[in-house]
Amino acid sequence: MINAVSNYEKTKLSMANVFLQYDQEAMITKFSLKHTSSWLYLSFVGRIYRICRKSGNVQWSEDDFKTVCEADYNEAMTIYDVLCYSKDGCHLAHEFVNISSLSTVQTGNLSSNNGFFQNTADSFNGKIPELRNACLTLSGKELKKGDVAFELELFPFLPVIIRFWEADNESPANLQILTDRNILDYMHYETLMFALTHLFHRLKEEMQDDKG
Repeated sequence: MINAVSNYEKTKLSMANVFLQYDQEAMITKFSLKHTSSWLYLSFVGRIYRICRKSGNVQWSEDDFKTVCEADYNEAMTIYDVLCYSKDGCHLAHEFVNISSLSTVQTGNLSSNNGFFQNTADSFNGKIPELRNACLTLSGKELKKGDVAFELELFPFLPVIIRFWEADNESPANLQILTDRNILDYMHYETLMFALTHLFHRLKEEMQDDKG
């Protein structure tokens, strides 16, 4: 386990160094980032993050950086990927599609019936009020169709939709994820798993706070 954590940290450090090789002014323009001479700022799943322009280190805060926390692997890798590797001229199609229908994803593991999504759906089962409140806390826009359905912001420029149905006598709990058809212009296929893992983590955090 120690080696695994160390490898994650090594990868984060490597990507921080990669980040420093990219044109930060282009990032600022592309995504309308708030910035100073020392930091770039952006919102990711309801929290404000900053990236050090000299080291590439990623931090987040909930009190205007009076206190800070270092971004974990999923957070940092998603932010690096979007800022560094998003396509020039990336833009929303304004058409939501199930992630399993994305052509690049069909041969991968981001299908709604795999263990990752089913385990998440099972963790939400029986907790409709908590899940709904968590989505509202993350400034989600409530939608129809589903026991809980919301449009949420991964980033201010990149929305995602979650639809959840509780288990019944005939079927298990079901979680459906829809993204903009052009999402792979913003991040690599592999990064979608990092982003969604973090999104579900944030929802569970807020659900636990609501329960407490």
